[in-house]
Amino acid sequence: MSIILWIDPWTTTVWFAVLRKDWVKNEIIDYWIFKTTPKIELKYKLLEIWNDIKIIINKYSPDLIVVEKLYFTTNVKTGIDVAQARGVVLYEAIKSNIDILEYTPLQVKKAITWNGKANKLQLQTAIKILFWLGSIPKPDDAADAIGLAYMGCLEITSL
Repeated sequence: MSIILWIDPWTTTVWFAVLRKDWVKNEIIDYWIFKTTPKIELKYKLLEIWNDIKIIINKYSPDLIVVEKLYFTTNVKTGIDVAQARGVVLYEAIKSNIDILEYTPLQVKKAITWNGKANKLQLQTAIKILFWLGSIPKPDDAADAIGLAYMGCLEITSL
């Protein structure tokens, strides 16, 4: 059995999902977000993110952490801030001696829906089917979290 933790760090919210992988099935254990304090300096947000990541790692003892690969858009300042938040996550994973995998959103969508340009509803529906859920995961970004963690399940299966 393996525990896979997915983390998507931003500076105001950090998404996470936790999956359990065994020989028979993949099971969603938990998924949600935690938020940093609004309107404080970035350095304090990074400290809050680090503390929350430590709590999640201690609570679930993951064997693998999957992190979304960072890609820049037109807002370089936001990208740099997110890169720093991502660095906090990677630091804590390395410090805790946990393996790390990284995937782009396109890789996740293609692996799960067979369409790298799938929209949120398509991804949510695919996650619902994959995990035999009664309804699509909410909020919308929860499907991204579960999808990235599922990529870790696929990687563990192929090892």
